[in-house]
Amino acid sequence: MTELKGKNILVVGLAKTGVACARFLASKGARVTVTDMRSEAALAGPLAELAEYDIIRELEQHNTATFLSADLIVVSPGVPMDLPQLAAAQQAGIEIISEIELASRFINAPLAAITGTNGKTTTTTLLGAIFKQNGYHTFVGGNIGNPLIEMADSHDRVDRVVAEISSFQLEWINSFRPTVAALLNLSEDHLDRYPSYQAYIDAKMRIFENQTEDDFAVVNRDDPLVWNQTQKLKAHLFPFSRLHELDEGIFYREGVITYRHKGREECFLTAAIRLQGVHNLENIMAALASALLLGCRADDSFETILRFEPLHHRMEFVREINGVSWYEDSKATNVGSVVKALESFTEITLIAGGKDKGGSYVPLATLVRERVHHLVLIGEAAERMASELDRLTDIRQAATLEEAVLLSAEITKPGGTVLMSPACSSFDMFRDYEERAQRFIAAVKAL
Repeated sequence: MTELKGKNILVVGLAKTGVACARFLASKGARVTVTDMRSEAALAGPLAELAEYDIIRELEQHNTATFLSADLIVVSPGVPMDLPQLAAAQQAGIEIISEIELASRFINAPLAAITGTNGKTTTTTLLGAIFKQNGYHTFVGGNIGNPLIEMADSHDRVDRVVAEISSFQLEWINSFRPTVAALLNLSEDHLDRYPSYQAYIDAKMRIFENQTEDDFAVVNRDDPLVWNQTQKLKAHLFPFSRLHELDEGIFYREGVITYRHKGREECFLTAAIRLQGVHNLENIMAALASALLLGCRADDSFETILRFEPLHHRMEFVREINGVSWYEDSKATNVGSVVKALESFTEITLIAGGKDKGGSYVPLATLVRERVHHLVLIGEAAERMASELDRLTDIRQAATLEEAVLLSAEITKPGGTVLMSPACSSFDMFRDYEERAQRFIAAVKAL
């Protein structure tokens, strides 16, 4: 459905993605209605962006009749799949799609799509930088930066598209087909939205759904769940690994990353890479494999990797004081992300907690026992985290993040590391993970 003129199209949800879709559809001559449960006052900013278009607004309600009269419904990522009005429209045979599905119908350049529970933003940003270094006109967006639909609406030349893709965005795809799809890892997340862990995994796996043998699936050989789930894909399976030497794929061994594909071999020394941590080694291999599979030169690609700085709020060094190193990892909003962080340090004082997302904290147990000397808990999840990790280490609780910082400074010995890696979202105490990060940094700098 690339012919939009005159079609009745309903956009559900008026966050950044919904606004971009409404603007795009209206510019193509569609009769657009937008619906959102928030009030006009709450939506003043988004509505101002749509002021120049003739768009119907239905606010503070979702009208079933409007859903049933649409030719096409475009759903924003924040809207739950089990919305009753969507169920009614689906039963009536009305096509329901996500923004990435709509955008993909207007994208002709090769698309690299990155998903996984953790590492998506770093891998996506790095891959975009590699393409640009290789001279490609590149669009980077999706779940970070600009929605994909903005690329479809652009008249700029684009040779390569890199998109971070969340499970939410994959829920309503039909034909979305990346040339390269990367699955970095899988761990429990968003169980406040999905009925089960398997439902979350199934949503992630849809990134490969429409690929053919002409496409590539770049997957984590070391993640047993990822490896098990990807054995029957139609796409060419291209693994990355820190633990296994591969005849076909990309792997790390003794300070060298080796890329092997159809008899070609490229080797890269890792000593000078600025991105530290085992998780970043995996992110680098996934990005490098995706780049080389889509035509990039090995030397230019690795030069970009060597220059690439860590992203903010992901294992970011704050300062050293009294022999203790302080790291801020506010973007670690799930257990899998914290596992990667703990694997990168020893003698840790871990500050964790926040809004509980419903997953188990037990996967942290071994690393907490072996590496965490003190666990300082904050927020709504503190009690449940304390009960699930009981007796594994010294566990304290603090009323505020600032109190947690002061307590950590008191109990951490020289040579140790204080790591704020929450395993939870921030919405119980902060506006978002960025505000949580800034508050932590300010408290550490005030010591």
